[in-house]
Amino acid sequence: MVGRDDLAELLDEQAGFYRAVAPEYDDHALPLPGGGELSEALDAFRPTGSVLELACGPGTWTGQLVRHATDVTAVDASAEMLGIASARVGKQRVRFVLADLFGWRPDRRYDVVFFGFWLSHVPPERFASFWSMVADCLLPDGRVFFVDDGYRTVEELIEGEDSVVVQRRLTDGTAYRIVKVPYQPEDLEQQLDRMGWRIKVRSTSGPFYWGAGNHARPPQVR
Repeated sequence: MVGRDDLAELLDEQAGFYRAVAPEYDDHALPLPGGGELSEALDAFRPTGSVLELACGPGTWTGQLVRHATDVTAVDASAEMLGIASARVGKQRVRFVLADLFGWRPDRRYDVVFFGFWLSHVPPERFASFWSMVADCLLPDGRVFFVDDGYRTVEELIEGEDSVVVQRRLTDGTAYRIVKVPYQPEDLEQQLDRMGWRIKVRSTSGPFYWGAGNHARPPQVR
């Protein structure tokens, strides 16, 4: 666990990294097997209706969501990322929202909530509150889909394997601390089950995983 003040500083640094890395984000993509399986799984899931994308980044997944959805609301804490996503995807049927997900609350509910490569950047101290926010975003019959990985290099583990804090560098060498929780799919599924979620988490042929499901007790729309 990270102390409250230290956690706030860490999350600020993480947000700063994603603002700074936005122009070169695609250059840092993991050249590892299994990535295509994530796209196939999302297409099979069919994210139809009104879709909320949390931490949309540079729009890597937004375009795929738009192919299925009636409309997409894409939220990110980086204006730089949102600018790239908007240029990549366009604004037809997409609403881009600049907001810190650790303080943001939805102004409506959605048929689907999606987040790609974000859950592992949510610190354990914020895990329960994050999933409570996801529940608040869903219609009573709403569904969730996410993709992620637990891949961490030895060089990143500046505080050791037991820490969720890693160090990432820009192309110019500038270093930032970020959160990277190395979830195991089976453990993650059990953790969500204890919180009332019915989500199946499946591994790919590489280090990636994806999860899909809903809440066992649908939220009440007020």
